[in-house]
Amino acid sequence: MVEALEQLDKEVFVYLNDLHSPFWDAVMVFVSEKLVWIPFYLGLVGYLVWRYRRQSILMILLVVLAIGLSDFIASGLMKPYFMRLRPCHDPTLSGIVNIVEGCGGRYGFISSHAANTFALAVFFNLILSDRYFIFKVVLVAWAVVVTYSRIYLGVHFPADVLLGALLGALMAFLCSMLYFRLLQKYPYFSR
Repeated sequence: MVEALEQLDKEVFVYLNDLHSPFWDAVMVFVSEKLVWIPFYLGLVGYLVWRYRRQSILMILLVVLAIGLSDFIASGLMKPYFMRLRPCHDPTLSGIVNIVEGCGGRYGFISSHAANTFALAVFFNLILSDRYFIFKVVLVAWAVVVTYSRIYLGVHFPADVLLGALLGALMAFLCSMLYFRLLQKYPYFSR
């Protein structure tokens, strides 16, 4: 059963990784670069502080906690434990994988990019009101594009990113529950 799932994962990877063009190569490298998103993060923090004042302290601390936990579990625990080779390091896929720009570390299960982006997107989807519907949709779309870019670039299998996204969503859910509990317990932050 596990072997069949692993084979399916490789087949889906090969299909998705093969959808290349010079334009999309550049877009996916850009989307996948962590430092590119710093202005977005700073803008988000600035908006939260401006709009939510004291409440933004809890928002920022808990989204950072969700992302930190996601990253630690993905990179610090799961990758060294499972030691599943990235597609670009997998000898059974040599010559098939389209590697656009570098390969990254040896192991890829599970994707930190997917875990971290979904932690951020799901956290804000859970804590913000429905009047931010468009922003919530944009966050999820952003997380999906960043996550897909990892397959496109040849550095993660679909299962790596899918489970990374689930991990990020779980950490976001737990941190959102803590956020609402802290808001109730400490009314100072809800003003």
